[in-house]
Amino acid sequence: MNIAEILHILACPECHGDLLLEGSEQNPQGLRCEHCACVYPIEEEIPVLLTSEAIALSDWQKRQQNQ
Repeated sequence: MNIAEILHILACPECHGDLLLEGSEQNPQGLRCEHCACVYPIEEEIPVLLTSEAIALSDWQKRQQNQ
């Protein structure tokens, strides 16, 4: 099972809102919460849905531009 298949049941741990996939279905990078303006990283195909591990959306976008 991949992240895209379970995305509809996942929610932001902070606001309980919808999450959007960052990256492609074949290479997911993170799960973005528009309301909280953060991204939860995906490590080894496992979403890290811990608020302490969330990355500010602006920092995430800077990282993506530098890669």
